[in-house]
Amino acid sequence: MGAVIEVDWFNTYLLKKVIDNDLQVELATGQDFITPRDGFALSPGVAYPGQATVLSISKLLGALTDSITSQGSGYTNGEYNSLTIITSGDGVGVVLSVVVNGGIIDNITATVSGRGYAVGDTITITGITGNPTGAVVVTLVNSDFNDFSWYIEESRIRGGYNNPSTDKGVKAFINEPEPQQQHRFNTLIYSGVYNSRTGINETNVFSVSDDLTRSADPQNGSIQKTYAEDTNLIVFQEDKVSRALIDKDTIYTTEGGTQTQAGNKVLGQIVPYKGEYGISNNPESFAVYGYRKYFADRDRSAIIRLSNDGLTEVSSYGMTDYFRDELSLILNSTADYVVNGTSSAVVAIESPIITLLTSSILADGYELSNLTPGMLCSFITVVGGNNTNNIVPGYVTQLVVSGNNTLVYMSSNISSTQIASSTLFRFTSPLKPRIVGGWDIHNKNYVVSLQKTPTQVDNLKSSSYKTLTFDESINGWVSFTTYKPEMMGSLKNNFYTFTKSDLYEHYDETTTNNRGIYYGVYSPSTVTFVFNPSPSTVKVFKTVEYEGSNGWEVESYVSGFTEPNLGPSGTYLNTQDTTNSIYSYDEGLYTDSVTGQPQRAGFYRKEDRYVANLVSSSVATPNEVRFGPDITGIKGYFATVKVKTDVTTQQGGTKELWAVGTEYVPSTGY
Repeated sequence: MGAVIEVDWFNTYLLKKVIDNDLQVELATGQDFITPRDGFALSPGVAYPGQATVLSISKLLGALTDSITSQGSGYTNGEYNSLTIITSGDGVGVVLSVVVNGGIIDNITATVSGRGYAVGDTITITGITGNPTGAVVVTLVNSDFNDFSWYIEESRIRGGYNNPSTDKGVKAFINEPEPQQQHRFNTLIYSGVYNSRTGINETNVFSVSDDLTRSADPQNGSIQKTYAEDTNLIVFQEDKVSRALIDKDTIYTTEGGTQTQAGNKVLGQIVPYKGEYGISNNPESFAVYGYRKYFADRDRSAIIRLSNDGLTEVSSYGMTDYFRDELSLILNSTADYVVNGTSSAVVAIESPIITLLTSSILADGYELSNLTPGMLCSFITVVGGNNTNNIVPGYVTQLVVSGNNTLVYMSSNISSTQIASSTLFRFTSPLKPRIVGGWDIHNKNYVVSLQKTPTQVDNLKSSSYKTLTFDESINGWVSFTTYKPEMMGSLKNNFYTFTKSDLYEHYDETTTNNRGIYYGVYSPSTVTFVFNPSPSTVKVFKTVEYEGSNGWEVESYVSGFTEPNLGPSGTYLNTQDTTNSIYSYDEGLYTDSVTGQPQRAGFYRKEDRYVANLVSSSVATPNEVRFGPDITGIKGYFATVKVKTDVTTQQGGTKELWAVGTEYVPSTGY
C-alpha cells in the first residue's frame, strides 16, 4: 500500500533516538552475549568458556544472573522436554529442556531457537510432573542496560566540519495542495545519480522539472521485467519486448532508416523488437547467458529466445504441440492452498501458540508438511447452526513438531476465549502457478520448469510439473528432468537450484554414485526412442540390443496403434502389440532348478553387446494364427522403446548408452 507525504519544507538533518551499545546479557563467567535492540534469540549450540550452551539457565552454572525467579519444589526427578512455554513479551519459538535433581530444577536449556525475547521478559514453564509448590518462572535479566540517547545526524552522504548552518533548509520543488497517487503500469522512471567520486547521492531525487519518465505502449500490458544490456534497457511487457535507448536518441532518415546520436535524456525512445511476443505474467522464466535471453510467453504457448537476430520461438523446434498443451495448464490466477484441522485437532491455545494434534491435521490434496510459515490462519465456529469464518490476526511464523502435537507459532497474540476446542482451523496460502527458468552453466543449457502447482504446496509430484532442457548447440530440446526448483542459477561454473529454502548443487562429482538423485530422492534415468526402418512395411520385431554399460533394462516395447476396430462392446478400439519387460543383465540372473546352471531371464552378453529376445504380451487380434507368449516378437510399422537404469546395478553410478538396435523381418500378414 502506497503512502503520500505532503512536504512544504525540508532540511538536511535527521534527529534520531538510538542506544549507545547493543544490549548485553552478562554471563556468570564474564562473557557477554551481544543482542540486538529488538530482542535476542534463545539459541542453542554456541559454547562459551565454562558454559555448555548459550543461555543455558542453570543454578549450578549460573548462565544468566538471578534468572530463575521461582521454581517451587517437589518435582519428579528426570529430564523433561516438549514443555509448555508462556512468555510475558513477544518472544516465540523457544523449546526448553528441564532437568530435575533432588526435586528441584537443576538446569534449563534452550534446545530449539526462539526469537523476539527481550530483557525483562518472563517465561513460565508448565508440564513438569510431581507435586510442585509453585510454577517455574524465568526472568531474562541484563546487568548493564544502556538507555537511549539522542543524536543529530546529517542525512547527506558527505558533510563537512563547521560548514555554514541552515535554518529550515531548501524549499521543496512543488507543494501539491491535493496530492494524488497514480499507478502507471507501463511507465519507467529514473532518479538522480550517485557520484562515488564526490559522494553526492541523488538517487532519492525525482525532479518534477525534468522529463524523467518514459512510457511503453499500454496496449501491450504491464512492464514485468527490465534488463540492462550495453547501452540499452530491454523492457519486457506482457505482450511485447522492446528496448529503451539509454543516453541516446534515434533519428529517422528520409529513406526510412534509423541512426542513433547522443542525447541529454537518460531514457530515449522505446523501440519494439519485431514479433508479437511478450513475457506474459511470468518474469521468473527469464534467464540470460552471453547475448542470449530466454523467457516464456504463456499466452502464446511459446518459449522465446532473444538474441542478436531478434526474437526466435525455440519451442517450435519439435515441441510445438507439447508447449501448446502444457502452457495452457499454467493459470495466471492465484489459488488458496489449504491445510485443515478437524474439530478435535485443538490441544491447547496459549497465545501466540496453537497446539494441534498432528493426526487431526488434514491436507487438501498435498502433503501435510506444507503447513509452512507465512500461511494465514482462520477458524470456523458454529453459532446457532451457522458457520462463522474468522481470520486470526497475523500469520504462521514457526512450526515445531513435539511428539504427537504440532505447535503453530503465530505472529500475533490469540485470545483463547475467542477460540473453542471445537474450532475447525484452516491455514491458507495464496500462490500462483509458475514458469521457472534458469541457465545451466555446466551444460550450457536453458532449463525451464512448468509448474501447475507452486513448489511450496506439493512434494515434487511428477503430475504437478514438467522440467525440461533446451540445448543451444543443437537447437533442440534434449531432456526431461525430475527436479522441481523454486529458483535456478549458475555461479562460477556450477549450477544451483533451490527448493523449500534449501540450496542444491548439481553435477556434484565429489560424492560417488550420486547420479539421478535430486533433493535426496533417487529417480532412474530413462531414454525413449523409436525403431522405424522401412516405414511402409509391416514388420515383426524379434530382438533388441544395445551397446553401453551394464544396468539398462527395457521398461516397455510397444508397436504403433492400429486403426480403430469395432470391439465386442460396440465401441471402436485401438490396438497395439506389446512385449514383456526385459530385465537388465544382472537383475535377470537366476539358477535353473533342473540343471543348476546360471541363466539369464533378460539381457545376455553377446560379442560385447547386450541382446534379448522379445516375448509378446499382446492380446489376441482377429485372424491371428498364434498369439500371446507363443509369438516371438511383435508386429507393427514402428515400435516405441523405453529403457531405464535398474535399481541394483551400481545405483547412482555411471550408465552409458552408445547405440541401440533391433532385428526384424517383414510380416506375412498373420
